Amino acid sequence: MTYFRQPGVDPPPRPGATGGPAGSATPSRAAEPELNTGVLPGNVHADDWILLALAACSVGLPAYLLLNQPAYDIGIRMFYADCSICAVFLLEFLRRWRRRGWARSFLARSWYELLAMVPLAHPAMLGHRFVVVVLLLVRIGRACDRAVGEQFFYRLAERFSDPIVRAIKKPITVAVLDEVVAVLETGNYPENLAKSLTENKTELRLIISEKLAEDPQLGRLKLLPYYNDIVHTVVDAVFRVVLEVLQDPRIDAFFSSVVRDNRIQIRRAVQLGLNDRPAQPSEQLLGVRTERAAAADFDRHHPRPR
Repeated sequence: MTYFRQPGVDPPPRPGATGGPAGSATPSRAAEPELNTGVLPGNVHADDWILLALAACSVGLPAYLLLNQPAYDIGIRMFYADCSICAVFLLEFLRRWRRRGWARSFLARSWYELLAMVPLAHPAMLGHRFVVVVLLLVRIGRACDRAVGEQFFYRLAERFSDPIVRAIKKPITVAVLDEVVAVLETGNYPENLAKSLTENKTELRLIISEKLAEDPQLGRLKLLPYYNDIVHTVVDAVFRVVLEVLQDPRIDAFFSSVVRDNRIQIRRAVQLGLNDRPAQPSEQLLGVRTERAAAADFDRHHPRPR
């Protein structure tokens, strides 16, 4: 059907139209447009190409530093170049944030770009390869954003974050556990305990004497003659025996065995997934009852009053 426009009169809305007051349906809220659409979809602005090239350089500099260790003066020049690239991306980040009206939601969705602005191409960073690799991956994500559009890396990480975390959580936990136990095994706990007891012997003797005097049963013994001498003699004898036991080499082997057995048991429990959720078949494969299972049994047999 054809409508002819008359002067001063708007044409009637087309059937099915939803815009304007004459429509019957409410228009849906349009998605917020991206400030950077990348270069692959057809955006040929010069600044986008420049930023894509800088993003590629920001990935290449630390990658080259990891693969080939240059001379110190060359490494310092690479660091200055990396700082300049990070400054350019910081200014561009502030510009996009300003166009978003300084909204906090922009920071919530683009926080990883701040990590990509940390200068990495320095020879001193070679001792922190794990940090360099993590920040390098973030820079690769920024380069992908520059190529295929804003927040591509955010959407990709949001989609695959749970499978990635589940895949790497267990080996990372086991590796960190091994490192912590290796550090704990470097200590000499009996010797340190004996040294602490010797240094605080006077205070501990005073505390024990006070507790004996305040005890309702043993406190009656203070009426006996030579009570203080007896208490001091007994306390000193106990201290001597305890110190001799702690300084015995066999106690060192005992503590080392305790730490080693706990490491093996906890490592096996983590591999079976008992740290995430207790499962009865897995606990049977472990061969020992964990503290979590013991606490659950205690709570089941000793319910707390409400």
